[in-house]
Amino acid sequence: MKLPRSRMSLRDLAAEAVAGIMQRPARSALTAVGTVLGVGALIAVTGLTSTAASQIDGRFSELTATEVTVDDIAPDITGQAGPAFPGDADARIQQLHGVTAAGVSWHVRLQTGQVVASGPSGAAYTTTDRQAQLTAASAGALRAAGATLQQGRTYDEFHDQHREHVAVLGAATATRLGITSLRTQPAVFIGSTPFAVIGILADVQRRADLLTSVIVPRTTAEELWGPPTDDRARMLITTQLGAATQIAAEAPLVLRPDHPDYLRATPPPDPRSLRSGVENDLGQLFLLLAAVCLVIGAVGIANTTLVAVLERSGEIGLRRALGARARHITTQFLAESTALGLIGGLVGASLGTVTIVVVAAAKQWTPVLHPAAIATAPFLGLATGLLAGTYPAWRASRIQPAEALRRH
Repeated sequence: MKLPRSRMSLRDLAAEAVAGIMQRPARSALTAVGTVLGVGALIAVTGLTSTAASQIDGRFSELTATEVTVDDIAPDITGQAGPAFPGDADARIQQLHGVTAAGVSWHVRLQTGQVVASGPSGAAYTTTDRQAQLTAASAGALRAAGATLQQGRTYDEFHDQHREHVAVLGAATATRLGITSLRTQPAVFIGSTPFAVIGILADVQRRADLLTSVIVPRTTAEELWGPPTDDRARMLITTQLGAATQIAAEAPLVLRPDHPDYLRATPPPDPRSLRSGVENDLGQLFLLLAAVCLVIGAVGIANTTLVAVLERSGEIGLRRALGARARHITTQFLAESTALGLIGGLVGASLGTVTIVVVAAAKQWTPVLHPAAIATAPFLGLATGLLAGTYPAWRASRIQPAEALRRH
């Protein structure tokens, strides 16, 4: 008499998978941790990069989108060094609609030991330490840089026009020179020329190099050391939102109507390309980390499932002896590993979403997360579990009933 082949329904398969997982719940939970971390990291990375990229436009608009730089390229064209910016460059640019501030500046090369603070508290300072520099800047340049003061004031157009020997120190330079207060009316000597310190910068929105500089009026620097030679002059222009591109197109002609080609204006970059670049760079970096976590999770599931196969060889042998076919055993262990992967994917997606919301709330951002990422995360965990359980399930199906029962 021919016996009918054994069958395993989907209900039986699900029951066996749940029973196998719940047989050792602690180990099953630890096995799923790798998948939880991998999927959670994937969701968090996707969401946080999208959220951070969405903030680029706001910050871009605040600073970069309102900044235009104009460079002196006359030496490249004429072969002769000389200032391409006219003496009234600041006033000319201020006439353009949309300009909020503008100024010309450049670095002046100094000799060793040329900057010394006066008074008993002043310490000798040499520029070879590369911690300070002498910057010639018009009054408008400090306004364009968004300078805020720790003490005192900045010089203005009057100091510029009359070539006054006044200086503003960056915070780092003031500390190095031992100047902590302006009440004693400190001065710094640049070579043998004294400059009265009238202000100390606390911070700047642009041109961070000013914080390590001794800043003097542009006209004073030209009178003492001549026009810029080693370091070319540059104009910084700040504009109202939306005006930067137009200002960049008009600035060279306004400054040098006779030779606009002597100046090169650089408008702000496209915010869309900047945001895309940030998102791509962050995404590639953190997606690699998420992939590593998923691989670790897959190895954990494979290892645990393989150990379970060895521990349950007696059970497998008994099932085979009672009529279970090899594909039933394979399906059973695949179902267990896939279930662990699916659980890990669901928990990881939940944790990743919570992470995005918490970080966005802490930074006062608007959380951004694509629904497709959340929808596919559990299936990614399922696929990880399925792939990780393939070899252990195949090993389980190769166990011979007689051999398994003999060992147990």
